[in-house]
Amino acid sequence: MRKTALPSGPTITPMEKVRIVLVETSHSGNIGAVARAMKNMGLANLWLVKPGSFPDEASYARSSGASDVLDRAHVVDTLDEAIADCVLVMGTSARGRKVPWPVIPPPDAAAKTYAHTEQGTVALVFGRENHGLSNDELQRCHFHIHIPSNPDYSSLNLAMAVQVICYELRMVHLEQHAGADKSPELRPMTSPLDTGWDRPLAKVSDLEGFFHHLENVLVDLEFHRRDKPRQLMTRLRRLFQRAQPDEMEINILRGILTSVEKASGDNVRRPEQMGKRSGEAKAIVSDDEGPPDA
Repeated sequence: MRKTALPSGPTITPMEKVRIVLVETSHSGNIGAVARAMKNMGLANLWLVKPGSFPDEASYARSSGASDVLDRAHVVDTLDEAIADCVLVMGTSARGRKVPWPVIPPPDAAAKTYAHTEQGTVALVFGRENHGLSNDELQRCHFHIHIPSNPDYSSLNLAMAVQVICYELRMVHLEQHAGADKSPELRPMTSPLDTGWDRPLAKVSDLEGFFHHLENVLVDLEFHRRDKPRQLMTRLRRLFQRAQPDEMEINILRGILTSVEKASGDNVRRPEQMGKRSGEAKAIVSDDEGPPDA
């Protein structure tokens, strides 16, 4: 079954110059799954060499919304047709062939692919589900890509293998094309120090008020003794300072301590030890209620 490829516009971006080539895919559902993997990572240039069945209902069903990739897919009869106009061809392969061939891991393959898109189209070739690419097909590749999977269970589903390579390409694209400083996806957000955090970092005075409050509650609960402090407060101080809580988190912690005091029947406040009245610390759990007041 053959499908006439729809006309496509000129390729512009490096990712548009990356061609995913599937050779003699026997299960059309795998073609749909590959289209989904490609679209997830921003790729859309799919070529099919003599597929067992395409297009059909199974391929579109498995694409899960990536039908546009399938609509634009090119169907050809031979691998030579799929790679004739490419400047670089890399094929996925297992190691251990008689004549060693240049083999690179996925991250290096992605970097090399992206670099060569400045010169033209790059083909990434994936073989049949049951036995991959033939020796003759592999010899048409400049490099072989080896995915270092578990040697005790090394067989990857076709779409999974494509997803691994496409992910590495996506990372290179974000780093080189968009720039790490312009790509929110590459910037970690783990504390109030990072862009995007919803509350500012707690001030030293807020932390000190919390530490005084915490110590008083622990004393009242007879968990801590000031005459024999050991290193309890030192370690708790280290813990919370390492956590770098934001203003809201400190406010919530102060509210918890206040609730503990009430539950334990200790309603006596010691402002000179707590740094500020614990009654002012109210746990605010909704952003709609405004900024913290402690």
